[in-house]
Amino acid sequence: MEGIMINGVRIFPFLSFDSLFFEISERKGILVAINAEKILHATDETRAIINRNIGYCDGAGAVLALKKHGCEAIKLPGCELWLKIVERCYKDRTFYLVGGRQEIIEETVDRLRTDFPGIRIVGFRNGYIETVEERQNLVDDVVRTRPDVVFVAMGSPKQELLMEEMSARHEAIYQGLGGSFDVYTGHVRRAPEWWVRHNMEYLYRLIREPKRIKRQIHLLRFLWLLKRGKI
Repeated sequence: MEGIMINGVRIFPFLSFDSLFFEISERKGILVAINAEKILHATDETRAIINRNIGYCDGAGAVLALKKHGCEAIKLPGCELWLKIVERCYKDRTFYLVGGRQEIIEETVDRLRTDFPGIRIVGFRNGYIETVEERQNLVDDVVRTRPDVVFVAMGSPKQELLMEEMSARHEAIYQGLGGSFDVYTGHVRRAPEWWVRHNMEYLYRLIREPKRIKRQIHLLRFLWLLKRGKI
């Protein structure tokens, strides 16, 4: 599948989860969730990482941008995608998880082992990597354990930069998850289905967290630039 360039960011126009699964069955790499913020604020470094890997629509803004450029795609929420990957291949693949507070990552691992009996999690650790030595030890452990799939939940661009460092030494399927472990363990509530289905999850989160208004202003700027043909 060929990606579409939007503001210098390559996005793959997947029409289903299955089409994304087919892509990663053909080649390994980093799955990067693309939304309006990532398109608008991509740096040379993050843009290069995205364009070397597999950017998919994780936000309505990315879907709208592709449509504006004459290409259909659907939103594939990262908080759903990672669990679909687990469900599809947990019987014959191994996993490594990074991210969240210590209690969150432990709860995540425990729940995965309950929800997917027999899942092989070869390593995990929290997302608070304070020193160069800790970071190096993590990368070394990924190389040693050789997982097939690595999930990193640290927020952007930290997670993308870490996954890039890992993938340089160990080829696997990587996915950045942001706060998905918190959602999975019930510490953060996701928007109800109606809001998700109507691409209004951002508004639900804004109502629950008014401090997010600064981020949503960027979404309005993105939509204005899109309408003007600047993106």
